[in-house]
Amino acid sequence: MTTTLVADLGAGTRTGRSLVMDTEFDMLAAFCADEYGLERCVADRVVDQALALVYVMGSTGEGAAMAPSQQVDPGWHTLILHTDWYADWCDRSFGYFLHHQPNSKTRTHGLMTDVVRKLRAAGFDVDERLWGTAADCNPPACCGDGPCC
Repeated sequence: MTTTLVADLGAGTRTGRSLVMDTEFDMLAAFCADEYGLERCVADRVVDQALALVYVMGSTGEGAAMAPSQQVDPGWHTLILHTDWYADWCDRSFGYFLHHQPNSKTRTHGLMTDVVRKLRAAGFDVDERLWGTAADCNPPACCGDGPCC
């Protein structure tokens, strides 16, 4: 059972976290933190953005034109490593299993900006620091896939 999505986007944006039950989110975020050596607060942000990304990819059919940032990718891997849960969630969320199909696409600033635009268009809150699109992402800060990272 999933949590009900915010129907009226005028009331504010929704989060990836809102797509799953709290117990599911906690399971995923704890695994992500442990598996990828992230602090729990960072893992929470990563899994939140991964859920939003995969939901938009699956519900719009635009998965082939989208990719996670380097920082969000561990979140998607966390989802797919929980195969039973992931298969069920995909089926409930958009009616089919969204396969992870890595490709040779280079994670460019333009691609990440496009993904962020699609997430926002779907009503999701975006953590730009994880996508490399925040205005203050300049050396020596590392908040994206750019050359400073």
